[in-house]
Amino acid sequence: MDETNEGLSREIRKWDLVALLVNVTVGAGIFRLPSEVQRTVGNYSLAAFVVCALIVGLIVLCFAEVGSRFSGTGGPYLYARQTFGLPLAFTVGWLMWLTRLAGFATLVQVFVAYLGYFWPPAESGLPRVAIIVGLVVGLTIINVRGVRESAQSSNIFTVSKLSPLVLFVAVGLLFISPGSYVLGPIPGIGPFSAAVFILVYVFSGFEAVLVNSGEVRQPQRAIPFALIVALSSSVVLFLLIQAVCIGTLPQLAASERPLADASRNFLGAVGPAIISAGALVGILGTLNVVMLACTRLPFAMAVQGQLPAWLARVHPRFRTPVVSILVSATAILLLALPGTFIYALKFTVITRVVVYASTCAALPVLRRRSKGADSPAIVGAVPVGSGEDLPRPPGNWVKPASFEAPAGVLISIVCVLLCFWLLANSGWREARDVAIAVAIGLAIYGATRLGQRVRHD
Repeated sequence: MDETNEGLSREIRKWDLVALLVNVTVGAGIFRLPSEVQRTVGNYSLAAFVVCALIVGLIVLCFAEVGSRFSGTGGPYLYARQTFGLPLAFTVGWLMWLTRLAGFATLVQVFVAYLGYFWPPAESGLPRVAIIVGLVVGLTIINVRGVRESAQSSNIFTVSKLSPLVLFVAVGLLFISPGSYVLGPIPGIGPFSAAVFILVYVFSGFEAVLVNSGEVRQPQRAIPFALIVALSSSVVLFLLIQAVCIGTLPQLAASERPLADASRNFLGAVGPAIISAGALVGILGTLNVVMLACTRLPFAMAVQGQLPAWLARVHPRFRTPVVSILVSATAILLLALPGTFIYALKFTVITRVVVYASTCAALPVLRRRSKGADSPAIVGAVPVGSGEDLPRPPGNWVKPASFEAPAGVLISIVCVLLCFWLLANSGWREARDVAIAVAIGLAIYGATRLGQRVRHD
C-alpha cells in the first residue's frame, strides 16, 4: 500500500480524480440555475455560461500549476500556508470547511425535496429525519472504511448521474426550436455580472477535491490532467444543457425545475421522473465528494498545528482521518436536521472566490521561490516557510511544477482582478456573514495558538 508521510493511503488514481472532479462540478446547481440565469439575462444566458467558463478556466490553470507543486493533504489551504503564512491559510481552510458543511446540509435539503417527487412524506417529519441521518451515517461509514471505497462510490455516482443528463441533451437537441434563440435587448453590465456571479456555483467545487491530494497517486501529474479534463467536459455539458432548455422550454425563466419541465416536452410524462431520479443520484454523488473533502480539512489543519492534534489521528486499520471524519459528520447533522442554518448560494460563492483569489495569487510567488529568489535551493524541493517552528512533512514542501500555465503570471493577475470583480457583484449581507465567519475562525485559531504556547512554556 502506498502510504504518505501523513499516514494516509494513496488510493485515488488519475481517472478516479477525474470522476471526483466531474462528480462535484456536475452537481445540484445545473438542475436549478438554468432558469435563474435565464430570468436574469434572457437568452444571453448562454453568453453568461461562456464568460463564466472562461473565467473559471483561467482559474483552473492557476490551480493546475500550483497544485502540481504539492503532494500533501489540504489543497488551497496548504497552498496558502506555504505561500502566505499561517493566519491567511487558516482563514482559507476555515472558510472552505464551513462552506462545505453548510453546502452539504443544503444539498441534503434539496435531496429530500427531489425525493418528495416520488414519495411526498419524505419532505417532513420522522421520514425526513431518518433520511438525513441515513445519508450522513452511510457516507461517514464509507469515508471511515477507506478513501478507495469513496473513490469507487464516486465513479458509480458519476456514471449514474451523467446518463440522464446525456439522454436529456441527446434527445433534446432533436426537438429544439430555432426561433427560441432570438436575442432581446442587450442586458446591462450589472445584471450580466450578477448572472456570471451565480454561475460560479455551477462550475465550482473542484477546489474541494484537491483537499485530498495527499491520497492521490502521483498528484503532481494527476492534478493538472484531471482538472483540465474534468472542467472541459463539464463546460461542454453545461452549454448543451442550457441550449436544450432554451430551445425546448419557452417558459424557462419561470420554471422551478427547468430540466424536468423541459424534458416533459420531448420525453413525455416519463421525462420528469428520469430527470428527478438523475438529480437524486447527482446530489448523492456530490454529497459523497463534499463529505470526502470537508472531513479532510480539519485533519490537514491539525497536522499543521492550527487545530487540536487529536483531529489528526488516523485509523490504525483503514488509514483514514477517523476523528476528523466523525467531527465533521456530527457538525453536518447539527446543521442539516433543523434545516435552519443553511448558507445561501451567494455566501458559498463569495467564500469560494476568496479561496480562488488566494491560490491564483500564490502562483507568481511560488514561481519566484522555486527559482531560488526567496529560498535556498534544495534538490527536488524548496522549503517555503512562514517562520513558525512547526513540523512540516516533506510532502508539503513546494516542489518544482510538473505543469506550468502559459503566461502564468499574467493569468494569475487577471484571475485575481476577475475575482475582485465577482466579489463586487455579491450582496452586502452575504459579505457581512463571511466577515463574521472569518472573525469566529480567527478567534478559534488564536485560542489554539495560545494553548500551544502555554503548553510549550
